[in-house]
Amino acid sequence: MGALQATVFFLFLLKACEISAQNEDWKTATATYSKETNGSIITEGACGYGDLHKTSYGKYSAGLSTILFNKGSTCGACYELRCVDHILWCRQGSPSIVLTATDFCPPNYGLSADYGGWCNFPKEHFEMSEAAFTEIAERSADNVPVQYRRVKCARSGGMRFSLSGNSHFFQVLITNVGLDGEVVAVKVKGSRTGWNPMARNWGQFWHCNIDIKGQPISFEVTASSGRTLASYNVAPANWQFGQTFEGKQF
Repeated sequence: MGALQATVFFLFLLKACEISAQNEDWKTATATYSKETNGSIITEGACGYGDLHKTSYGKYSAGLSTILFNKGSTCGACYELRCVDHILWCRQGSPSIVLTATDFCPPNYGLSADYGGWCNFPKEHFEMSEAAFTEIAERSADNVPVQYRRVKCARSGGMRFSLSGNSHFFQVLITNVGLDGEVVAVKVKGSRTGWNPMARNWGQFWHCNIDIKGQPISFEVTASSGRTLASYNVAPANWQFGQTFEGKQF
């Protein structure tokens, strides 16, 4: 094989891998919806995002069962969902929607996995807002069969970094993450420090014991795909805890 042929073959394989990564195979699960218009799926959630309307996730947010939530590591990931295999409950044509993982659906081992204990391990289950649920299924439905797959997250603007902590404890909440939406590693640096690795506190809160008050702050974020992106001098030297700053986007 000549050099040109080898190059063309390599590019073909690379493109094939990209297409495969962008279009995961459909998997089976179940889905229900919360009847609380201001319930945790919309107003808070186990990922720490707070009011989801303010973080742009809104009604297209979901609580994930234990096996999907994976101790919060999938917070921010995007899933395409469609109702299937039920002629009475599913919308005609099985339309799909894209949801962001923002909450944890806790198990209830006092109930059967087929009735009430939908989030019991190892069930794969999505708890949705009523508004999102009714786009794929009838409101009168209780627990519907669905197919799902991971998809890229379409975000507007850059990643957002919300700062909290004190003089010896620095914490950041990372939201609006594009690409696969799932953050697996974070580093932070001030103008007078090197890169400092941060540990996951819970959800998408990351922390480290460092005092970088009075210094411009930069962040390096790694997604589950392995891609790393650095946002330099996201926050100016006069930043304050409680503020949110926008960085680059994948």
